[in-house]
Amino acid sequence: MNLDQLLQKLRGDLSFMGNVTNWKEIPVKEAQYENFGSYLDPRLISACEKRGIHRLYTHQRSAMDALNEGKNIVVVTPTASGKTLCYNLPVLNEILKDNSSRALYLFPTKALSADQVSELYEFINLAEIDIKTYTYDGDTPVAARKAVRSAGHVVVTNPDMLHSGIMPHHTKWVKLFENLKFIVIDEIHTYRGVFGSHVANVIRRLKRILEFYGVKVQFICCSATIANPVELASNIIGEDVELIDNNGSPSGEKHFIFYNPPVINKQLGIRKSAILETKNLALKLLYNDISTIVFAKARLTVEVLVNYLKEKARDMLGDDSGVRGYRGGYLPTQRRQIEKGLREGTIKTVVSTNALELGIDIGSLQSCIICGYPGTISGTWQESGRAGRRNETALTIMVANSSPLSQFIIKHPEYFFESSPEHGLINPDNLYILISHIKSAAFELPFKDGETFGGAAIGEILEFLGENGILHRAGDTWHWASDNFPSSDISLRSAADANFIIIDISDPAKHKVIGEMDRFAAPMLLHDEAVYMHEGSQYQVEKLDFDNKKAYVRYVNVDYYTDADLAVTLKVLDEFETDENNYHGEVMVSSRVTMFKKIKLNTHENLGWGKVHLPELEMHTTSFWMSFDDETAEKFSKEDLESALMGVANLLANVAPMYLMCDPMDVSVLYQVRSPYTHKPTIHIYDNQPGGIGFSQKLFSFSNDLLKNALNMLNDCDCLDGCPACVGVDGSSKMVTRAFLNQIIK
Repeated sequence: MNLDQLLQKLRGDLSFMGNVTNWKEIPVKEAQYENFGSYLDPRLISACEKRGIHRLYTHQRSAMDALNEGKNIVVVTPTASGKTLCYNLPVLNEILKDNSSRALYLFPTKALSADQVSELYEFINLAEIDIKTYTYDGDTPVAARKAVRSAGHVVVTNPDMLHSGIMPHHTKWVKLFENLKFIVIDEIHTYRGVFGSHVANVIRRLKRILEFYGVKVQFICCSATIANPVELASNIIGEDVELIDNNGSPSGEKHFIFYNPPVINKQLGIRKSAILETKNLALKLLYNDISTIVFAKARLTVEVLVNYLKEKARDMLGDDSGVRGYRGGYLPTQRRQIEKGLREGTIKTVVSTNALELGIDIGSLQSCIICGYPGTISGTWQESGRAGRRNETALTIMVANSSPLSQFIIKHPEYFFESSPEHGLINPDNLYILISHIKSAAFELPFKDGETFGGAAIGEILEFLGENGILHRAGDTWHWASDNFPSSDISLRSAADANFIIIDISDPAKHKVIGEMDRFAAPMLLHDEAVYMHEGSQYQVEKLDFDNKKAYVRYVNVDYYTDADLAVTLKVLDEFETDENNYHGEVMVSSRVTMFKKIKLNTHENLGWGKVHLPELEMHTTSFWMSFDDETAEKFSKEDLESALMGVANLLANVAPMYLMCDPMDVSVLYQVRSPYTHKPTIHIYDNQPGGIGFSQKLFSFSNDLLKNALNMLNDCDCLDGCPACVGVDGSSKMVTRAFLNQIIK
């Protein structure tokens, strides 16, 4: 049956509807058009008409008008709304007016770069014009690189390659930098947190180089819907921008269903597994030949779901090639193959992390299932937008898991549909990040005394680098003096070291790399004896070589997967500000994976455990912490006090991201029954990145509001005395947690 028929059937299915907390229908939206501007080259208009575009959407025309007036812009419209034309038309128009003009396109991933270059090639061919477009990244052949540097009108790359492969060698790119007119930054909403803070510094360095060549450029930024697109874009480029958000693109009818798995143990508040419910719903769509994307937050969840769906597809259809996984850690050739299969329709169901949130062309999918609230309103709409991209009826089902945040959203659809999306926050002046980029900038061009970087004075930093032999002062100029190449030591994606590579040693004669993983995830998923899942296949980790960042795995066929436990300790290093029992300062967080559990597939039973022996990881970051006086603590037994702190910490871990409007992964919460620093019961909420991004500082003034919202979330839960949807699963008492919150709320 088709999607409309299935929706009708689901409405009459009492077992399905009994778990639906909200079914929202978003009606068809008609397109709003304007004509092509008089300043647009007729050849570009002809190319548009050959593609069936006879008028522009309102936002496309507004973007071109603002650029024609010399402004920087940020275009904020939904997925598949034609943002690409907002930059391709003005860029190509400028090059047709002046053949020496150049443009630089920045995309957050190589996949998106390749996708957009393909579309630009097609448009140039339709326009019958001679404009040379090249991709410049790690996959560009050496023989082609000289041609890109000298002849490329449009150079398409990513921030990582700009940072490490282009700007350090800017003298080889004179033709580009001397004639650069436009810089396009697409998917700018992805440049948040550490990545965004790095990219802002990359742009500072780029503008410094452009100033050296006497060039002033215009910026064209594009974003999904977030709360502060103008602020984020301005912070990244260091200039004012004009907002373009008068979306004129059409959209088909959309059905957004909130689905809460049934309670199977009311006493403990335990619901049926979100993973198993997602599997059942995905199979229903697969059996009805409805193309579907399934989103899961964690890599492990993706692999477990792929395993389940492939097994059922083999049983029912005799072939599992129509089901694939997609996530970071897959090799690029594998990801391109999956993207191609989605476009061609040979893949009917893909299970992905948020790696497919971005606007990579994966064809027309009809439905989307989201396993667990993604953590942000913005991210949820991005994932939902991958279905119904060609104005057809589209379905999104969000399946709640047992986390308090997921349960809050599923029970309060009005919060989701009526609240502003999240803010994109960055901190380019994070000292870890800033010093790294000042070193890179000094390698590119010497600094002069009194010179600023991003508007900030950096004299003390230059002195520090000089004292450590990294820079050398000659007169009023600071020159690079180290033997090292600075950019190669900096990863824009994190403040951590390089990734671990995963090597399959199943065939003794031929070892092969099958994936990669970041430094902080590797101890959790690649420890010795872990079962690493990749595209639905299982591999046992034979050895994790931590020093050389290699994991050796062997193919196995077992009926379980593994899940590791992380032990975290925290030490206060410095106190920046205090207000009664609230503090903000610098902390050192130490983490070590101590053990792992074996979880049986399908039933999720615990089959046993094992110890893990890995080194401790340390991270300096910033934290907000609140301590509670002895008078309050003395009203509770030691066991009840720990239970209450555990419950409050679990609630705050879910309340804080809502209050900050940030991703839940950006902050972590830790409780201490007796803090070594305050000698009182204490709860820390810390930035989950080295150096901190500014989240904990923002919380410092709002502790009482946080606690009130935690109590509201607790009272909103309909369990009897504590469950995964409020105080957690480790024995914390709802009653004791409520009593503690009532004591500490002012």
